[in-house]
Amino acid sequence: MKYYIIAGEASGDLHGSKLIEALKEIDDKAQIRCWGGDLMQKAGGTLVKHYKKLAFMGFWEVITHLGTILKNISFCKKDISNFQPDVIIYIDYPGFNLRIAKWAKQQGFKNHFYISPQVWAWKENRVHQMKKDLDALYVILPFEKDFFETKHQLEVEFVGHPLLDTLLNKEKSTHFLKENQISEEKKIILLLPGSRKQEIKKMLPIFLEVAPLFPQFEFILAGAPGISQEWYHKFLKGENIKLIQNKTHELLLHARAALVSSGTATLETGLLDVPQVVCYRSSFITYQIAKRLVKLKFISLINLIMDREVVKELIQDAFNVKEVVRQLKYVLSESGQKKLKGDYQELRKVLGTGGASKKTAQLIFEALQ
Repeated sequence: MKYYIIAGEASGDLHGSKLIEALKEIDDKAQIRCWGGDLMQKAGGTLVKHYKKLAFMGFWEVITHLGTILKNISFCKKDISNFQPDVIIYIDYPGFNLRIAKWAKQQGFKNHFYISPQVWAWKENRVHQMKKDLDALYVILPFEKDFFETKHQLEVEFVGHPLLDTLLNKEKSTHFLKENQISEEKKIILLLPGSRKQEIKKMLPIFLEVAPLFPQFEFILAGAPGISQEWYHKFLKGENIKLIQNKTHELLLHARAALVSSGTATLETGLLDVPQVVCYRSSFITYQIAKRLVKLKFISLINLIMDREVVKELIQDAFNVKEVVRQLKYVLSESGQKKLKGDYQELRKVLGTGGASKKTAQLIFEALQ
């Protein structure tokens, strides 16, 4: 069968790659075209467009890149029409994907959405359109099933979180440390300032101010896929901080703590048992709009899933050197480490038993028979 998969960011590329692998196991004649990244291409998808050309975040950033976004939407529709897939599979990235889904439904294509848009956070009115346009919706967070089925009478499949399959069997490697010239005696604090240039520009300078205040630790910057070393070095000049790219999970396994930009990375950090401080800052305009529209108590996935403050969130003006230092000292303390690791254990129980990619692939394949 022919599958067309659309992911628009690094986390979507990871989950999309696992889905492609699972689809190919079930369907040995699978033809897959995709929007995503290197991982989806490596898994066997024919890459149409890389997510690093798509990743615009925030209200102001989207407005300023509107021309590019509209061109991408037009190109995507033409490519789908030429390929004539049996199903289109959307992975998160709602602003783009829901537009394509609306058009695709009118054209008679099957629409399956994996990793639901976070309509429980904002733009809840999108659910009405989703009910019209989607043939199936696969959700990965426990509270989403109740939100869609009880509140909106939209039937969904809860498949569990795909990060469980990716992360829970990972083990530390001394070979990795030697390969990257990291001393086994060093205590590492990992910097995860995000996967898009817009957010890294806001986050990284504060992180770099914090690093010299903890001389007993080695600070390592986890470089995001699709962003060059040269671009990072504009910020790192003169700083005694090692940059290691595309090895975030391996680095987390060896980290004592992490400073993390809000997003999927907060959950990755928690599942790998690393105490963290969640930080976030956006442009002034984006923040003011979001503050009025988003109906959430928390911004990090861990806190949202647990429905309480497990990890500390430093947002906008609260994200400053003094506060980051204070919170980092806490998570490095014996009591901070013990509390967070206990909460992480509870988090893993809530998220289920794993197998999300295989479950989703099987459900998609059976629906097409």
